[in-house]
Amino acid sequence: MTVIRKRYEGQLNDLLKDLRVLGLRTYSMIEKSVQVLSDKDVTHAREIVKSDNKINQMEYDINEKVVMLITRQQPIAKDLRMMIATLKIASEFERMGDNAANIAKIRTRAQITDHYIMTRLETMGTLALLMLKDLNDATRHNDLDLVKEIIERDVDIDDLYKQIINTSYLIDNDPFVAGQAHLVARYLERIGDHVVNIAEHLYYFITGERYESYTK
Repeated sequence: MTVIRKRYEGQLNDLLKDLRVLGLRTYSMIEKSVQVLSDKDVTHAREIVKSDNKINQMEYDINEKVVMLITRQQPIAKDLRMMIATLKIASEFERMGDNAANIAKIRTRAQITDHYIMTRLETMGTLALLMLKDLNDATRHNDLDLVKEIIERDVDIDDLYKQIINTSYLIDNDPFVAGQAHLVARYLERIGDHVVNIAEHLYYFITGERYESYTK
């Protein structure tokens, strides 16, 4: 193997490492954003909002690295597919970070303490995070069946979202807090959608085909 090839493969590995770090930071940000919703103090919520800048910078850096690799290395089809998937997945993580920041911003405006609502919001967050964890396993083992299962599990998040927005008793008690809770549910539902998008990008990277072509 030539020195140039070794350097190139090292750059590809570094790119994937950067994507994993971005994924871990996004995961942590989502987890914390849901946890602070019922906090009495808004300090942690404000810290989460500020951390979104780091997510944005990491996504930008990944984009720059991909552009550099494409223009300088003229990658073969499989490597190019990996780079394109990396760009798209990084973008999904960045949007998930935006959603997590928006959830934290809601805590600076309202404190959600209703047990029924918080239980369902926390469950939505947990389901999304479990999907992300399983995506990591699917990536390691090129497990297309697990990718498909993850995509199908998004319906559970959607069901919880419907339960929350159809809750009327909270609106009667406090319309403003109810509206904020519905916004949180919407952001979590969007996070689930972004996880699905990542799964579909992963499917493309593994197979070279769009997810719609999947047959069991």
